[in-house]
Amino acid sequence: MDAVRRRDRSNTRRRLSRRANPTRPRGIARIAAELDAELDRIIGKRNEAVSAAPTVRESVFAFLREAGATTVFGNPGSTELRFLRDWPDDFRYVVALHEGCSVAMADAYAQLTRNAAVVNLHSAGGLGNAMGSVFSAYRNQTPLVITAGQQSRAMFPSIPFLFAQDATTLPQPYVKWSCEPARAEDVPAAIARAYSIALQPPYGPTFVSIPEGDWDRPAEHVSLRKQEASFRAPSAAVARVAEALERCARPVFVVGPGVDRDDASAATVALAERAGASVFVSPLSSRCSFPERHPNFAGFLPPVRTGIVELLRPFDLVLVLGAPVFTYHVPSPGPPVAAGTEVFQLTDDPAAASAALAGTSILTTLREPLEELAQRLAGFVRREPPAPRRPVGPPATQPLSGAAVLATLARTMPRDAIVVEEAPSHRSALHDHLPIAQPGTFFAAASGSLGWALPAAIGAALARPSQRIVAILGDGSSSYAIAGLWTAARFALAITFVILNNRAYAAMDQFSRYLGLGGTPSFDLEGIDFAGAATAFGCRGARVERAEDLEAALAASFADPLPTLLDVRVDDEPAVIY
Repeated sequence: MDAVRRRDRSNTRRRLSRRANPTRPRGIARIAAELDAELDRIIGKRNEAVSAAPTVRESVFAFLREAGATTVFGNPGSTELRFLRDWPDDFRYVVALHEGCSVAMADAYAQLTRNAAVVNLHSAGGLGNAMGSVFSAYRNQTPLVITAGQQSRAMFPSIPFLFAQDATTLPQPYVKWSCEPARAEDVPAAIARAYSIALQPPYGPTFVSIPEGDWDRPAEHVSLRKQEASFRAPSAAVARVAEALERCARPVFVVGPGVDRDDASAATVALAERAGASVFVSPLSSRCSFPERHPNFAGFLPPVRTGIVELLRPFDLVLVLGAPVFTYHVPSPGPPVAAGTEVFQLTDDPAAASAALAGTSILTTLREPLEELAQRLAGFVRREPPAPRRPVGPPATQPLSGAAVLATLARTMPRDAIVVEEAPSHRSALHDHLPIAQPGTFFAAASGSLGWALPAAIGAALARPSQRIVAILGDGSSSYAIAGLWTAARFALAITFVILNNRAYAAMDQFSRYLGLGGTPSFDLEGIDFAGAATAFGCRGARVERAEDLEAALAASFADPLPTLLDVRVDDEPAVIY
């Protein structure tokens, strides 16, 4: 800096000397003094301008404030400290004890607030720990801006401690865009671009690696750019779907998470009623897109090709909304639909459209074309499909069954409760005995990667503090992210964690039987004290072993403004998978 000032002083002196009036006699000392004074004035103004310019940190906070993204989730380290110092009073920093928990919390928070959420992680190690949840956010199509610290630029050539080599490649392919800005002053623009890309359909996470010294460098402020996040199918394409609905004899809709994500559930209900269509939920859907007590609701498709073909065989037209055609979990032979069945898919996801195994795919966001379809069918009358038979509630056996616990939950939990689920061996029982009445009140991980739901429930509670969050968990999945309970306790969140504890990775046993595979290692998980762990992390914990104690324990939890965990011991009877 001293060398720069000496150079500036010398250059300015020469420039002022040339401007001096040669006809006016002056002493050399007087001229030099005037030149030095002018030089000090010019350099002072320049330094004032530099000091008045915002730093990268100030510019990023200004942008996030303008975007309404003032809650930041994180598990930081030393390369993030310059970002964290003097934390603004109008921002909230949600600390988790594990990076995967941070991302899962942000995932549910973003889904419920319908805005991109910000996650602050630590270099390569922190991002690596979080990759399971990053994968889930990508499959959930959740808008996230994930940042991670990087070592100072001056240290790059030496491969320093905590250096993230090829930082932008680590989260790929499970981010939509990944960047480490070439210059410090480019960081605010990179954050703004990441935010914009995250909110372009199909939504998804983005990533920015930020060298730790960049935060104090000067940078221009970047304003929030307005963008139209929806894109509509041409009317001609919508007309073709309307014509097909009018001429078919028995239509069926298959609704996926994209319907709820695009706030198109009401439009879907209106269209199904007008078209007289039965409605199935797509395999392993991560959200509720159609009210499951509605007369047109027909049930859930299994992620097995043969099962889907049989359930859809009675219908001559299949309209897939916001879902792939189709999602499979286990291999099975045969065509994706029965011969002669016409298939249309409406989706905002080019990957889902290109991978469709049958029919015509139309790339579009959903709400507006569904509303147009309903208008085109105005006056069209078709008899409503008969309501499907609902399973009878299971008895409260001893020991408790998972189905009995879920039926009790359905009967007792608050009407506006939001359910966050990750109990793989009980998913079928949940569909049977815990119908979700309202879209926007059910969330699961589309990835199948465990450890998402417990921290996701925390993000949901932070987004909706006035509603009860009910997290339905398996004992195996709970163990992945049990440290999330600390954050729930710290923020005193109204969450009821219900662990269906069958003391095993029961889904693994079920799949082994389903696939005819034996001789596997034991999947037993005996000896975990979840109630004790909850107490250790600052939540209220209780164990429920008798059927007669369940309803009272749930009622006490729902009345408690603080987070509670119920370790509910259920039988180990193998459940139906698909």
